[in-house]
Amino acid sequence: MDEEVVVAHDVVRHASSSPINDYIAGALGGMVGLVVGHPFDTTKVQLQTQSTRTKYDGTMDALRHIQSQGLTRGFFRGMSWPLLSYGVINSVFFGVYGNTLQFMQHRRSVRDRASYFDIYIAGCVAGAAQLVVACPVDLCKVILQSQIPHETTSGIKGTARVASPYFKGPWEAVMATVRENGVSGCYRGLTAMAFRDIPSYGLYCAIYEYLTHVMHDRGLTDDRGIFASLMAGGTSGTVTWFSIMPFDVVKSRMQADLSGSYNGMIDCLRKTVKSEGLMALYKGTFVTCARAFPVNAATFLTYSQTLKYLS
Repeated sequence: MDEEVVVAHDVVRHASSSPINDYIAGALGGMVGLVVGHPFDTTKVQLQTQSTRTKYDGTMDALRHIQSQGLTRGFFRGMSWPLLSYGVINSVFFGVYGNTLQFMQHRRSVRDRASYFDIYIAGCVAGAAQLVVACPVDLCKVILQSQIPHETTSGIKGTARVASPYFKGPWEAVMATVRENGVSGCYRGLTAMAFRDIPSYGLYCAIYEYLTHVMHDRGLTDDRGIFASLMAGGTSGTVTWFSIMPFDVVKSRMQADLSGSYNGMIDCLRKTVKSEGLMALYKGTFVTCARAFPVNAATFLTYSQTLKYLS
């Protein structure tokens, strides 16, 4: 194995020599992934927050209705704030991830590759760190995405789960949230989001590292490691998202609920299962898994290649 492949293989596993490199590469990766995945994400939120009166007939039905609203009011509704902030969110994640790995290796006096356990723990720590910024941004995004009008075959119109005012943009959504519940209202759904993000980011990074290791050792990639980044990033994202879908459904419903009908994560979980059954916790799974591969592949590819060039 030549040196170029080794560098590409270890670019995420080893902490970068300069912390700023992690932040720059993470910001670029996050923005690329967001643009690629937002239409999928909008469809997922619509499926997860739909009410029984405005229920879609399936994923294709949801896609048709969202497409009929146009790009800015449909598939890309709610993308402006994430686009401005996800660079920060992902740079925080990758920055904390890289520096946590560096700290753990220093503490253990290990100069070789980090263990998969180290990678998992670093991913969990980074997943927790990004919640401070990510939760308010995600709340605003979900509110806007859930309010895309939907007319069923019976002529009933609705904006997902709650009868709420239609916000023209993120600022209106945030101001309405703060007026109703104060600044703490911007963290509605934080518990469910933490249950979703903290373990899943650790699993996400560990699977990615394992797959890239296997692919490089078996020569299943190109000299620059691009194919390994694509396949490992896409696969790790798909597996991870599938494992935490129930928490994602609960989070989306809580964040879209402006009427305050849920008294916390457990209450939302209980009411959802009682009214719609266990399968309701897996709404949007297909489109989420379809989204996970290109988004995570693009994010990790951009991150790993940018970090390699910066290093």
